[in-house]
Amino acid sequence: MRPKLKFIDRYLTLWIFLAMLAGVGLGYAFPSIAGNINAFSVGTTNIPLAVGLILMMYPPLAKVDYSLLPKVARDKKAISISLLLNWVVGTVLMFGLAVLFLRNEPEYMTGLILIGLARCIAMVIVWSDLSKANREYTALLVALNSLFQIVSYSFFVWLFINVLPGYLGLGRFDVHVSMRAVTESVLIYLGIPFLAGFLSRYFLIKQKGKDWFNRKFVPKISPITLIALLATIVLMFSLKGNQMIELPLDVVKIAIPLILYFSLMFFISFFVGKALKLPYDKNASIAFTATGNNFELAIAVAITVFGLNSPQAFTAVIGPLVEVPVLILLVKVSLYFKRKYYSE
Repeated sequence: MRPKLKFIDRYLTLWIFLAMLAGVGLGYAFPSIAGNINAFSVGTTNIPLAVGLILMMYPPLAKVDYSLLPKVARDKKAISISLLLNWVVGTVLMFGLAVLFLRNEPEYMTGLILIGLARCIAMVIVWSDLSKANREYTALLVALNSLFQIVSYSFFVWLFINVLPGYLGLGRFDVHVSMRAVTESVLIYLGIPFLAGFLSRYFLIKQKGKDWFNRKFVPKISPITLIALLATIVLMFSLKGNQMIELPLDVVKIAIPLILYFSLMFFISFFVGKALKLPYDKNASIAFTATGNNFELAIAVAITVFGLNSPQAFTAVIGPLVEVPVLILLVKVSLYFKRKYYSE
């Protein structure tokens, strides 16, 4: 029986949209909300928001079975393809689309680049199941991406935001990002939940067993990501009450390159795998891992580096709003390709 997308996941785009509206409504009804939110800050860090962002990252990182990494390392061909697609093709493609569509709006352009640099580690398991990909192999790639992301994300942000734009002569692009600020954000918002997820997985499995962890513990913590994500969105948009008329047009401007990105990444990844004669289940795993993005990390970095009410943070929030419906359609495309190109 083909797995089905859970009700909450199926309508994730709707929940995000409603959270945006709720935030804007709060901003109109309570104009002083921005001051109240900032009152809970220490330096540039808003404490409730920081806790929410860490909680948002914890469940997907706790689900990853890092003990499988030695196994995936033996499949050098597939791993090389996955790393190339994720960290070269994907990052360059998003950078190119950001420059092409948002060059005259550098803040939105920066936010789009941050999304492209955050490789998928969460929702890809859902797309893998729905497309009849190899779930174990997807988990292996997620584990690899998680570790690679911790050590490389700061460098890639520095390269694609501080170095390449100037090298390419993008004179209007005048946004500079501190590598130290990004590194601190990654260590806090990816490092802390990674450590918590790894330790909780290790000790709980040792005490209760793997079956209990997967069947009891994981379902209990999974909703935390959605709750924390929606709470973050409500907070962000409560500060944008006076921009409600402008926001829909901005959403469209950001959504167009995102739709192109997800579509192009999937087709490029899938047909590269097909040309290299990868079996469907592995090919689909690699394609969806390369296509999806870790929007939780992009949101966390955008907020902490540029601010809660920044255009960069707004752009990062549009990521999941667009990704979910597009990836659902691409699952259907993947199943069609399975029937067309692969024998049962």
